[in-house]
Amino acid sequence: MKQAWQGHTDGNRWMQQQLIRCFRFLHLRIYYAGVSVVVLFYMLLAPGFRPSYRFYRRRLQQGRLRALRSSYLNHYRFGQVIIDRFACYAGLHFDIEVEHKARFQQLADGPDAFVMLSAHVGNYELAGYSLAFSTKTLHALVFAGETATVMENRRIQFGRTHIEMIPLRDDLSHLFRLNNAIVEGDVVSLPADRCHGSEKSVECSFFGAPAHFPLGPFALIDGRRLPALAVFVMKEDVRRYRLFVEQLSLPTADRPRAERIRHLAQQYATLLETYVRRYPEQWFNFYDFWARPSSSFAPSPRHD
Repeated sequence: MKQAWQGHTDGNRWMQQQLIRCFRFLHLRIYYAGVSVVVLFYMLLAPGFRPSYRFYRRRLQQGRLRALRSSYLNHYRFGQVIIDRFACYAGLHFDIEVEHKARFQQLADGPDAFVMLSAHVGNYELAGYSLAFSTKTLHALVFAGETATVMENRRIQFGRTHIEMIPLRDDLSHLFRLNNAIVEGDVVSLPADRCHGSEKSVECSFFGAPAHFPLGPFALIDGRRLPALAVFVMKEDVRRYRLFVEQLSLPTADRPRAERIRHLAQQYATLLETYVRRYPEQWFNFYDFWARPSSSFAPSPRHD
C-alpha cells in the first residue's frame, strides 16, 4: 500500500499572506474558533480522517465515539499548529519551556557535528526559533514542495537563529549539502518518521505492531558515529509549548551493522511512542503508517 501525504500547507500565496497580515489585529483564539468549524469539513472530505480514526481505534484501543472525538481533536490541534506557524511569521511569540536543554547545549557548544531527529508530531518548526546556535549552523532537510510563502517566512525566521534549509531534491543534491555540513562540524536536522517514496526502511515495534521507519537517518548516525537527539515540541496551551530533548545511545561498533541501525531506530520509535501517548491528539501522520513500504531493510548475516 502506497503511503501518501500532501506535503505542503493548504491555501494559495495570497491567502497565506493575508493570514499573516491579519495577526496584527486578530487574536489567536479567533483563528482557533474558525479552525474548529473548518476541521469538520476536512474530516468529511479529506483523506486523512480514516487513518486518524483507525489510529485511535486500533493503536490506542478507544471506543467508536471516543475515537471519533479524538480524531476531531487531532484535526483541530493540527489546525492550531498551522495557525501558530503563521503567527510566528507575523512576529508573535510563544512561551517555550525546554526540558533537558543541557543535552542540547553540550553538543551545540562542542566542536563536532550531531543530528537532530524530527517527527510529524507537535510543532517541530518552533524548535528552530528557540534552540540557539552560537558557533554552529543547523542544516534542516525540508520538503521541497512547500508553498513559496511558507518557505520565504521560514528563511526569515531561521536566519535569526543560524538555520539553513536544505530542500529534498530528486537529484540527491541534498545529500552533498548534508555531508558538507557534517564535515564542517555543524548540525543536521532530519525527519525520522516518514519513508519518502522508495526509500529503504527499518522495521520497528510501534504501538504494538510492526511499523517502518526511514533507514537513512539511522544509517547516517551509525555510519558517521554521530551523536543524535530526538526533539519533540508539543503544544500545551494557546501561547505555550513544551520542548523535549532526548539523546539516543550509540550501540557499540562491534555489533553487526544491521543490528546497530535497528537498535537506533527502535530507540527513536520508543521515544516517539512515549510522547504520542502523552499527547495523543498531536500525532500528525495522516496516512496508514503501519502499511508496508515498497522497500524494507533486511538484516545482514555479515559482521562489519
